[in-house]
Amino acid sequence: MESCLPIKEKERYKLGNPKSLHYLNQSNCYELVGVSDAHDYLTTKRAMDIVGISQKEQDAIFRVVAAILHLGNIDFAEGEESDSSILKDEESKFRLQMTADLLMCDPHALEDTLCKRVMITPEEIIKRSLDPHGAAVSRDGLAKTIYSRLFDWLVDKINLSIGQDPSSKCLIGILDIYGFESFKTNSFEQFCINFTNEKLQQHSNQHVFKMEQEEYTKEEIDWSYIEFVDNQDILDLIEKKPGGIIALLDEACMFPKSNHETFSQKLYQTFKDHRRFIKPKLTRSDFTVVHYAGEVRYQSDQFLDKNKDYVVAEHQNLLSSSSCSFVAGLFPSLSDEGAKSSKFSSIGSRFKLQLQQLMDTLNSTEPHYIRCVKPNSLLKPAIFENINVLQQLRSGGVLEAVRIKCAGYPIHRTFDDFLNRFGSLAPEVFEGNYEEEVACKKILEKMGLTDYQIGKTKVFLRAGQMAELDARRASILGISAKVIQKHIRTHITRKMFVKKRKASIHIQSFWRGELARKLYKLMKREIATVIIQRDLRRHLTRKAYLRIKLSTGVLQTGLRSMVARIEFRYRERTKAAIVIQANWRCHRAFSDYKKLKKASIILQFRWKVRISKRELSKQKMEAVKAASPVIREPSHSDIDAEKIETLTMEVENLKALLWAEKQRADECERKYAEAQITNEERRKKLKETERLVHQLQDSFNSVSQDDKFYVKSSLRAENDIVYIKFEFNFWKLNWR
Repeated sequence: MESCLPIKEKERYKLGNPKSLHYLNQSNCYELVGVSDAHDYLTTKRAMDIVGISQKEQDAIFRVVAAILHLGNIDFAEGEESDSSILKDEESKFRLQMTADLLMCDPHALEDTLCKRVMITPEEIIKRSLDPHGAAVSRDGLAKTIYSRLFDWLVDKINLSIGQDPSSKCLIGILDIYGFESFKTNSFEQFCINFTNEKLQQHSNQHVFKMEQEEYTKEEIDWSYIEFVDNQDILDLIEKKPGGIIALLDEACMFPKSNHETFSQKLYQTFKDHRRFIKPKLTRSDFTVVHYAGEVRYQSDQFLDKNKDYVVAEHQNLLSSSSCSFVAGLFPSLSDEGAKSSKFSSIGSRFKLQLQQLMDTLNSTEPHYIRCVKPNSLLKPAIFENINVLQQLRSGGVLEAVRIKCAGYPIHRTFDDFLNRFGSLAPEVFEGNYEEEVACKKILEKMGLTDYQIGKTKVFLRAGQMAELDARRASILGISAKVIQKHIRTHITRKMFVKKRKASIHIQSFWRGELARKLYKLMKREIATVIIQRDLRRHLTRKAYLRIKLSTGVLQTGLRSMVARIEFRYRERTKAAIVIQANWRCHRAFSDYKKLKKASIILQFRWKVRISKRELSKQKMEAVKAASPVIREPSHSDIDAEKIETLTMEVENLKALLWAEKQRADECERKYAEAQITNEERRKKLKETERLVHQLQDSFNSVSQDDKFYVKSSLRAENDIVYIKFEFNFWKLNWR
């Protein structure tokens, strides 16, 4: 459960690692190779859905199973008194709480039912404490009781879902039980299983004998002397009442002071002379039972504990009052069950009763036995473990059935089958017109066989007689087969010789024709090879010529194009150089003009100022001389104002001229900058042209010496390129 449950359910159940659970870690086997727990869990859930178990009931089932696992991990220690017990540690308290929660009962009441026992006497009710061992036994008893009730509930639910119609008179059932078991340690479980196999073996023996009896009666043959070993004595040893092993076991379980040793001693005393019972040496509790499949040694250590099947009243009352309806339904109250639950009931007695009911059912049906044999424990094909297979045949009763068959007439053959198979032993019976019965007798008499019987339609043979007839038949067939083989081999050999001779002649003629055809094909191929070589050489030569011709044309075209482009670029650059020179000369002349004009204006201005000052001084002197003393002198400010105004106007005119000259100078500078940009672009184009020229020169140099062409324009183009470079460098130096 823990390895395949969803996370939410894991958190709810809190089981932990399977290795930590007491009821799961006893075998130290937690996983099986090739078995997926998750897949089996989902399969079980689907099966529960199919048989009609609701989701609520499924949850309750898993909750009960989880409670049983928690219950097994509750440990006890001595209490304040030596014969009392308490929970051992915190882990046990946690497990007790989880068990109570899952079973939906009071945890304190659960602890009391495990650690104490109530004894009812006519006078009073006594509650006594259990020691740790008694508490552990009570714990395990409660776990077994819960699991048993849950198992019975599942069986009843499945039977209710898939059970037969009660009104039906026909029945088909399948009985699949454990085979005969014999281990190193054989306990009460193996004892019950082997007891069941003894019962079924007796039924099988009787069934086989009955079938043989019906066959013999039908064929009207004598069968009164057929014997077989009956195992009724061992069944009496086990189930006879009183005095059987089960009865003695029940008697020992009813006495409080009895143990496995006293039980074993009782068996030794009771069955000391029984041929099916053996007391082993050097032991005080083991005993051996001689079953039909062999001797089995049983260890009686736990026989008494496993045989006890009474429900503790405290357990019953606790779980019947559970808040979970499912758990309460598993444990109806004692008042509902009546006095039956208060009486002692053993597993062995109940098992014997159920087994007897099963045998009554089998006796009322027509059984068919299927013996399944497991060839090996590796689950692989074509591997047989002889000892294991023999043990299974012995345990399954196959050897016993064969022995019973061999005690009578195990070989039954109809007259027709017998004559068809063994008629070759007496060929004369086919020559006479004998009846089938008489013919079969004559064959058997000729072979010297006795102790056989002839029925109405069949021949009945003892064990071994069929093998003797088969041996003689095989001998006769072997001699006849040798003669037939001799003639057949002769016929086949001659037939093969004739066939091979015809084949050799045919092969020779075929290969002569094949050689002639190969020679003709070879000659034809040689002629074709010469023609192909001639045409191929011509084709390759023409292809090379056309390739050279095409390359020459392409090269000439490229060179002409290159020369034309170089010539065009030379002319364009010449024009550009002329424009640049003209612009540069214009710029230089204009710059000189501006400087000269500016200097002349400044000079004129200064000269006019100087003349004006002289004239002003002269006029002042004349005015002083000519003026009368009485007469007021004219104002110099008026005269100066007129002159200043005149000079100011002249200055404004000069400034206007200067501004116009400045704008023309800026325009020339802008054109000069544009000329520089254009010149830079042409310089880049020149570099690109030089690169292309170098590429064409390299291509031209790579052409074969036989494909040289002398192009006069190429020299002219190179001279033009050198000239352009020289002119460009010259102008570049001048610009700088």
